[in-house]
This record gives sequence, structure tokens and C-alpha cells, in this order.
Amino acid sequence: MAEPALLAGFDAGQTKTRCRLSDLQGRVLAEGEGSGVSHLDSSAGPEKFQAALGSSLAAARQGLGPELRQPQGPLTLAAAAIGASGIEQHSPSQALGTRLAQELLGLEAVLVGGDESTALAGAFGGGAGIVLISGTGSICVGRNGQGQLHRCGGWGWLLDGGGSAMDIGRDGLALSLRMADGRLSETPLKALLWRALGVQHSHQLKALVVDPSFGAAGFARLAPLVSAQAAAGDPQALAVIERAGLELALLVEGVARALGLEQPPLCCLGGAIEHLEPLQRSFQRVLTELLPGSRPQPPLGDACSGALALARGLLS
Repeated sequence: MAEPALLAGFDAGQTKTRCRLSDLQGRVLAEGEGSGVSHLDSSAGPEKFQAALGSSLAAARQGLGPELRQPQGPLTLAAAAIGASGIEQHSPSQALGTRLAQELLGLEAVLVGGDESTALAGAFGGGAGIVLISGTGSICVGRNGQGQLHRCGGWGWLLDGGGSAMDIGRDGLALSLRMADGRLSETPLKALLWRALGVQHSHQLKALVVDPSFGAAGFARLAPLVSAQAAAGDPQALAVIERAGLELALLVEGVARALGLEQPPLCCLGGAIEHLEPLQRSFQRVLTELLPGSRPQPPLGDACSGALALARGLLS
């Protein structure tokens, strides 16, 4: 007897990739985790992308009931949707990601987009609202009642990322160098960050951050330290957090203004905004001034549920 066709929804981040499987009616059957992705234009980007999809799908397959496992050959998938970090709409990376996913999954009905698109679909179930993501990077995307979409931010860590963990860590380190060479009065922030990185001199810090292995994630790992110093009253750390909160509020205001949303439902996602309390307070204070009608709320579903909804849409 032929195996029932399934839907696959993927949430592919830089650290890990989740795959969730459902039947055609949307009943979740299994979920698994695999490796992370990097930008598709990087040297190993295509290989990492396919490895992330393959490993997470294999892990999800192990969670299926025995009646749905297929020991030989690939799963029978009807459609799949993938939200992946760094993929831009209507870009060469989206076309490449779609081809790679179709090749790996043996499937034509595949939708590949940025992870913000699946987060938005999951958060509001296709309805109007705004999603703000502040993790390693930051991005804000929304949809109005007419189905129009708008996005602010998320243009890569070398150019953008205001209000993200990367931004907070980088700005904290930049201030520590100003303290080291006498442009700013030294606060405990400098010693805390330098001790965490194992450096004692400015030239060591300069060499460390330009190493290709450091990158956005290296800066982002410092954000909890900057946040802790802000909570302790360090004036320079507080200044970094206040600016980050402003940047996040500006992202939300920009999306709301472009879409004509005066009282938008708002879901805030990502490690920085979810776990750094000083950042939460700064963001909420500024947002109340800029967009007093906004209505923070928990998401209806996560990025994997959004991906499954988009996959179902491919069958319509």
C-alpha cells in the first residue's frame, strides 16, 4: 500500500534547522532537528543548505509512527515550504534555494523564502499583524488586511542589524576600545567584555574580531554581558541598550506606517528581545511613544507551523 503523502515545513537558522511533518489536513505527525545553514552565496552555502534539510528531515522521519515510516527510499512528500536565514524574496538566492530543495526532496511543489516569512505566517495564521525578530540579527515584517506585505531591516550584519544581539555586542566592544584609548571614562563594561574574550590589549581585540570565525555570532554572544551591565547601572552599557530599543521600535513603526496599521497586533520573537529584560523595557517604552496603539501578543504558531501553512497553500 502506498505511503500517505505528507507536508514538510522547515525553519532553517544558522545554528540549527527544524523540520515538522504533517498530514494534508495539517495534523502534526513528527518533528526533528538538523544542522544549520549559512548564506547560500558563501562557499559552502549550497552544501550546508541541503545538509540542513536532509538531516532535519531524517530526524523528523524517525519520529513518525511505524505505519508511516518508509525504510527504503525518500518520504512521500506532497509539498514543502522552507524559511531560511538570509534568503531574499525574488533574489538569485531564492531561486538557488528552491532548486536545491527540489533536488534534495525530489519534489516540484516547494516554496523557499526568508525565515521572517514563515514566522509571519505562523504568528497570525495568514491574518494582519507585525512580527519583530531580534536574535543574532534583526528584522521586522508585517501584513495588512489587504494582504500587502512590508519589511524593514534585515539587510545583513555588516550593513544593518539595529537592536539585535550582534548590534548590542558590537557596540559594547566599540565603546570598550574608546575607554581603552582614553576617549571615554572606563566603566566595568570594558573589563567584563575583554575578560570574556580573553584579551588584554586593543590590538588583540582588533585581530580577534576580523577573524572569519568571529563574525556576527561572535558579537552576539556578548549581548547578555552588555545587558547584565546595563541592569547593574553601567552608564555606557545602558546607552547601548537604549539605542538598541530605539532601533527595534523604529523597525516596527516603519512597517506599521508603510502598511497603514494604526493598532497592529505585534509578536516579538528571537533570543535578544525574549531574554534581555533591559532591551524589552527600552523597546516597549519607545514603542509606546511612537506607536501607542500597538498590541503585543503571543504568536498563534511558530515558524514551522507557518511553513506548513505555506506548504498547504501550494496544493490549492
